[in-house]
Amino acid sequence: MNRDDLIRSAGGLAQPQADAAEEFQQKMDALAAELNRQMLQRPDLERLIGPDNQEMMQDNSRNFCRFMSSQFRAYEPVALVETALWVFRAYRAHGFQITYWPAYLDTFAEISRAQLSGKAFGQIYPFLEWLILQIPALVAISDQELAQPLPEDLPHE
Repeated sequence: MNRDDLIRSAGGLAQPQADAAEEFQQKMDALAAELNRQMLQRPDLERLIGPDNQEMMQDNSRNFCRFMSSQFRAYEPVALVETALWVFRAYRAHGFQITYWPAYLDTFAEISRAQLSGKAFGQIYPFLEWLILQIPALVAISDQELAQPLPEDLPHE
């Protein structure tokens, strides 16, 4: 799977209805706070995120909720894919392990299921499920991109 395949796949996600997006936006701060609370309690947290990365993880939770809220209001498959790829590259460069994302996203899905109405959760969960299912592709593509030299590293003629 390549970037274009991911974008086509993400294009199959349906933007949540306005009331579901509004409910998520109203609860996103509480969702992020609960996600951070639960993740910080994990005994394996340092193994998932590396040493001294708790603040970065907490920022990621707040930014993730804000980003997803914007996607739920005006869904752009390209933005979802490009942002996810950037996150995988950037956070892994800081010591986050691949195993962090399934743990993180599964935890967020359970919190969302508990705190959102059934209707809102039903419209938002497909995005979380898509991200979970695409972790192998996101890892593979970000690995390929991390292995490529940056333009300034290319030989000059």
